Amino acid sequence: MPFDRGLGHNARALAELVQSDDQTVRFAFPQPAHEILHADETDQVYYQVLGAKGEFLSGDSELPLPQDDEKLVTDELRLRDDVRQGVPIRVAYIWVRVKPSAARPALVQVAETLEKRSVLANEIIKGVMLPQFVILPLAVLLIWLALARGIQPLNELEQRIRQRKPDDMSPLDESVVPIEVSPLVSSINDLLQRLQDSIATQKRFLADAAHQLKTPLAGLRMQADLALRKDANADDLKQSLHQIGRASIRATHTVNQLLALARAESSGAPVAKQACDLSALTMEVVKDCLPRAMDKHIDLGFDNACDSAGLQGNPTLLKEMVRNLIENALNYTPSTPEHPGVVTARVYRNAKHALVLQVEDSGPGIAEAERERVFEPFYRVLGTEADGSGLGLAIVLEIAHQHGAILDLQETHPGRNPPGAQFNVVFAQP
Repeated sequence: MPFDRGLGHNARALAELVQSDDQTVRFAFPQPAHEILHADETDQVYYQVLGAKGEFLSGDSELPLPQDDEKLVTDELRLRDDVRQGVPIRVAYIWVRVKPSAARPALVQVAETLEKRSVLANEIIKGVMLPQFVILPLAVLLIWLALARGIQPLNELEQRIRQRKPDDMSPLDESVVPIEVSPLVSSINDLLQRLQDSIATQKRFLADAAHQLKTPLAGLRMQADLALRKDANADDLKQSLHQIGRASIRATHTVNQLLALARAESSGAPVAKQACDLSALTMEVVKDCLPRAMDKHIDLGFDNACDSAGLQGNPTLLKEMVRNLIENALNYTPSTPEHPGVVTARVYRNAKHALVLQVEDSGPGIAEAERERVFEPFYRVLGTEADGSGLGLAIVLEIAHQHGAILDLQETHPGRNPPGAQFNVVFAQP
């Protein structure tokens, strides 16, 4: 600080007045210099000069000395705090090299009391610190008021959200919130919209499922009532039991399809995948479906035209997808012993080396106007008499999407009658 620099300047000036020869050390201090040194009107200034043997040469003999264990480095200005006769002082001192060089250095010290420093500290406190005690509380108050005003829209938004009914999925008003949180409100609105769509889909699914289950359950109840008639004979009872068996099979199939679709849709989370061989999975499903194909006199075959059919997927869902494609073909392919129908499952790689699962049949095909609707849950082409719940292709589409695959529907033999149907599942992954 400036006071220390002035004190050090005085000490160096006095050090230049120390003279020595091989015999003695002298200090020549002119009267004008003495008057300048004591010209300070606020603080009391002291100085002291000691010779090479520690002898007193000039100044104030009562000025305290540096510590004995201090390293003696000549021509280096040092500062310390000390006390003279109970009064705190600030001391600047320097060890001065003298002749001969082996002798102990002379010591020059200049000290002053701390009145100017105390006055300066008080002025700083009055000029800087005291106003802060007024400014800081005022600034805190203003900041608090600004924050309270700024977060008021957020508090109102919180209250509106808390007061909402559980079934209220309407979007939040973005015009009454600060622009900084507008993206957050927009994201919440997007989430509400997706949640509303999901709930609507679930409600529609449950309504359709309940409708689909009513038919077989009503048939079961009707056949049971017929079997319980008093005038029912053995043939009537047998016929009712046969119808009950068919209705129960249909209800079981519908329930299994509903569970498969729910499992495929799950929660929208990515399915657990592992290394799979699509050819091996398809072969397993074809073997499982052979008994039913033979009962319907359908030629069910498998064509593996791919040396490597590996991919990352969920084996359970992939087999469910293949099974639904093959069962759909078996259901809608007419066949007699004289004119057997043909259903073929095939695995190959296309021109772009993408893995393809193909299931084709010799059935009546699907009109182009209905090719998109057949993938909707519970939708069935008008005029078909085959048993089914209308869920198989919806399950296929959902599983294909979860594996990043594209589902394509074409005619097996365009221009022929019947044209047949060909389902292609193209996997994007190598």
